[in-house]
Amino acid sequence: MARLACRRTGAGRPMTVERQRLVVRGIVQGVGFRPFVFRLACELGLTGWVRNDAQGVTIEAQGDPALLDTLPTRLRDGKPPLARIDAIEVTPLAPQPESEFAIRLNHGGGTVDSAAIGPDTAICPACLAELFEPTDRRYRYAFINCTDCGPRYTLVRHLPYDRAATSMASFPQCPRCQAEYDDPRARRFHAEPNACPTCGPSLSLTDLAGTSLPGDPIAETLALLRQGQIVAIKGLGGFHLACDAQNPAAVARLRARKAREAKPLALMVANPASLDAWVEWQPGDAALLTQAARPIVLLRKGPAADRALPDIAPGLAWLGAMLPYTPLHYLLFHEAAGRPAGLDWLQQPQSLALIMTSANPHGEPLVIDNEAALSQLAGLADAILMHDRAIVIRCDDSVLRQEEGRAQFLRRARGYTPLGIPLARMGPAVLAMGGFYKNALCIVRRDQAYLSQHIGDLDRVAVCLAQEAAVGHWLHLLQLTPQAVAHDLHPDFHGSRLALRLAEEWQVPAIAVQHHHAHIAAVLAEHGVDRPVLGLALDGVGLGDDGQAWGGELLRVDGAQYQRLGHLRPIGLPGGDRAAREPWRMGAAALALLGRGDEIAQRFATEPTAPQLAQMLARGVPNTTSMGRWFDAAAGLLGIQPRMQFEGQAAMLLEGLAERHGPIAVDNALYRVGAELDLLPLVARLADETDAQRGAALFHAVLIEALADWVLDAARSQGLGIVVCGGGCWLNAVLSRGMRQALKARGLQMLSARAVPPGDGGLALGQAWVARHVYAAR
Repeated sequence: MARLACRRTGAGRPMTVERQRLVVRGIVQGVGFRPFVFRLACELGLTGWVRNDAQGVTIEAQGDPALLDTLPTRLRDGKPPLARIDAIEVTPLAPQPESEFAIRLNHGGGTVDSAAIGPDTAICPACLAELFEPTDRRYRYAFINCTDCGPRYTLVRHLPYDRAATSMASFPQCPRCQAEYDDPRARRFHAEPNACPTCGPSLSLTDLAGTSLPGDPIAETLALLRQGQIVAIKGLGGFHLACDAQNPAAVARLRARKAREAKPLALMVANPASLDAWVEWQPGDAALLTQAARPIVLLRKGPAADRALPDIAPGLAWLGAMLPYTPLHYLLFHEAAGRPAGLDWLQQPQSLALIMTSANPHGEPLVIDNEAALSQLAGLADAILMHDRAIVIRCDDSVLRQEEGRAQFLRRARGYTPLGIPLARMGPAVLAMGGFYKNALCIVRRDQAYLSQHIGDLDRVAVCLAQEAAVGHWLHLLQLTPQAVAHDLHPDFHGSRLALRLAEEWQVPAIAVQHHHAHIAAVLAEHGVDRPVLGLALDGVGLGDDGQAWGGELLRVDGAQYQRLGHLRPIGLPGGDRAAREPWRMGAAALALLGRGDEIAQRFATEPTAPQLAQMLARGVPNTTSMGRWFDAAAGLLGIQPRMQFEGQAAMLLEGLAERHGPIAVDNALYRVGAELDLLPLVARLADETDAQRGAALFHAVLIEALADWVLDAARSQGLGIVVCGGGCWLNAVLSRGMRQALKARGLQMLSARAVPPGDGGLALGQAWVARHVYAAR
């Protein structure tokens, strides 16, 4: 089939006819854009054609000039739900003799210049209605989808996007599916994952030896979950480990098997109403939870949450929850509800609540392959619910929270990758490698920045290999060879070594970008700001220009250049990396800085090495300006978490205590502002505090005022009014919310990360932005 067409009807060609070529760039492939254009052209009486190609979607349209001129506006206003139009380029052409408007097949020639594929999205309402309609041929079919929903990124191998380029190529469509696929009036016209029970993927429930278990896979999976078993469930971008969230023994067993003692677990429920008993809803929470991306959303716990779900997010003020997003997920809740017909049951609270956490051995990449699941998940899961549709690229769940009515990413992955982030201007193609922790890549092409899915911490060989595979996949997907490669200043990071190797292979420059400069630059990139600003970078650690461990930095940033205006008062880092895992060590360092080192052994008497640590501090240890370590010092002095069970736990517990306490009066004598911001008077107060909750509230309140006054002094001396805040500490909702209010009260504008995480998950965007400036200056 070369094309699909509708013929013009009516009195004939108008007296005046014009023709235009429209190139539509953005998320316009795999989202039903061509049939939308087809229907619109037929409505307007236009002739011509539409096709997918390397640019995105190209349209040649001919007809009445007045109607033709409305086409760009009609395209923008009526675009399909999953489409995103970044640009429409219009070129006049000479009219041609023709009598129809046609949909042409994909044009495979040329370089993929600006075509883009959309992210995976949750099942749409129309498919959901079919899923639970007993008379529908796709009733309870776990792979139902259409052009408005379903997998995209995780099954595509290359662009332009068509079925042959996806993992659905191995599933030839049956005649009924093919007819839908070929009909431009149908909801499944060129829906590349289109399938039905006759021709599409299928489910199977197996034990860890790979032996299929008898019975209906959904019903038997639910039975196992209700018995307290742990089931690995294959999703869009990888496997989850699932168990009954309201079964404490099952949750404890999952934590033990995954070596995840206290790190919060994500909860999946059927609908927002099912969370009412456990959360305190804030404006915008429900909208974020129900959007097509279906992220994990951090919701404020209600009083009953810890009683009902004591082991889900122990000690934290937030509960991470998400809704079902695949038909398979919905089928589990449907089974638990007794298989009701229709959708009314989804408006009522449902009793089933599942833990859904990434299925991977501790620290390893997310498992995506069936054979790998059988081998790697032995000892973690009791059974595996899998299917035979291959996952091309792993993609974990995204995590967001509401912050003053705006969404903030903690992790950007499924549902958002590979959406481009619009940049203010065109520039060279750049690959940026990101950091060591929470690694994600960034590829900049034309005026779009593409942030990869979350890859993970590069402390294991398997994750380093996953990073290399992601580089290869992205460059193949975009058919791109970078003109520069950006990386962190630290030479020993795997990403830095890989960047140097690739730059040599491609004969392009490798550009090292200082860690905190990149944090600020990431915010500048997404906000389109290209002028001097103040940057307040607060995080755990990043290598400074002087070879020291930075992490509490006040910068002046101007494109590729930055100046370090000030930093937090340095504090000892006893034991190096161990100090970042054991807050009692940072509490001891604070006591030593106060001249109270003789209290360390008694204060931390339960730590066998406390006397030796006191001697080490007396002799002198390396220092750091890290804001993260000051948080740890506060937690250590307040006895909140002497040893962390996961990264950032102490700071998160400190935040939770401050949230529960509420506002507290600030004593301005507890900090000193200068080139160094000195928090020593504050930690002196905390060293004698007996109420941990009050101490946590005081720490946050004083820190906010101290930072705001410090920034105000610099803003006046530099003549700058914009303050850009970046780094992992800005994930702290109390700090972020309080700083925005404090800076506004001082007449300053605060910019923070929205399109990417403020921490290392967004670092690559800043690296790419700086590298573009460096490249342009060469």
